[in-house]
Amino acid sequence: MGRLMGRLEDFRLLPMFVLVSMVAGIAVGNALRISDFALTPPIDAIKSIVAGTFEPSVPALISLGVPIGLFAMMYPAMTNVRLGEVGAAFRSPRQLAVVLVFNYLVAPFVMLGLANVFVANPELHTGLVLYGLAPCIAMVIIFTFLAKGNTPMALVFVALNSVAQMLLIPVYARLLIGNVSFDVWVVAESVVLYLGLPLALGVATRLLVVRRRGEAGMDALKPILNAISILGLLFTLIVMFALKGDLILERPGIVVEMAIPMTLFFAAMFFVVLLVGWRLGFPYRDAVAVAFNATGRDFEIAIAIAITAFSPTVALATVVGPLIEVPVMLFFVWSAMRLAPRLFGVEPSPVLAGASAVR
Repeated sequence: MGRLMGRLEDFRLLPMFVLVSMVAGIAVGNALRISDFALTPPIDAIKSIVAGTFEPSVPALISLGVPIGLFAMMYPAMTNVRLGEVGAAFRSPRQLAVVLVFNYLVAPFVMLGLANVFVANPELHTGLVLYGLAPCIAMVIIFTFLAKGNTPMALVFVALNSVAQMLLIPVYARLLIGNVSFDVWVVAESVVLYLGLPLALGVATRLLVVRRRGEAGMDALKPILNAISILGLLFTLIVMFALKGDLILERPGIVVEMAIPMTLFFAAMFFVVLLVGWRLGFPYRDAVAVAFNATGRDFEIAIAIAITAFSPTVALATVVGPLIEVPVMLFFVWSAMRLAPRLFGVEPSPVLAGASAVR
């Protein structure tokens, strides 16, 4: 077991695990033909379970794998969060300003421009623009964590983005797409499910373990928690690729058509913001947190809005999004760690989650 955990934590082997997970997901999806079924959004499935009205089916059960996988990814990272460091992250106005400017004044219009250039189908165009509207409220914390970035700062940015989305998504949707009607409370529900629950349990775990066994107790748990986080990531990849595995094999052109503008979007946003952070003198760990928070998109919200307010083709475009985003963002984790010595003069190391590296 210890050897397996060590291999999971070895980032040099992670690309192989990711590739195997993607292939496994496509194989499962192709065997089960899940994309032919109407999928229940995970939040609706959870509500129906609580209400006792859930009707189990293969696609509905697999769709529940998304929140399960995301929780497994998020919870270990949240155990690194110290509440005092979260307060310190709030007192970082320059970092916060960069995130807000790129998320709300740059990203939506960059995605719109790329959609205009690369996507001819009107419904796929709408799905791509919708995907670019909202900044991520969950997985960017994991990518920041994997890249040895400032996790508490990423948490603060995510929390602020979750509030801003409730106010700004309807405005941007009307401006860039047209008259769109959807329940803005789906944003609040996603925040509770994908951020609030793992945060509450992660902080509670840390307080309990430190109270009983001190910081040494948390250090002893870190290899297990890190392995759980990686397993959650790989499981999420399998589930997401399974949901559209047969479609990927039957209509690869759609994936390619969406992959080009999305990859260009993520690359432009991440590396430009990382360089902006470098030029502004941010420590490596802060710059990484800023870059990931300005790059990642909230695919959970995009999918939920597409399912409720648009056609199946628009929903398809948003579902394809995370299939492209997750592998690309993992490449950015590797890139950031490789660029750290050259740009920031540091070697990324698993230091305390809230400490800022000295440039």
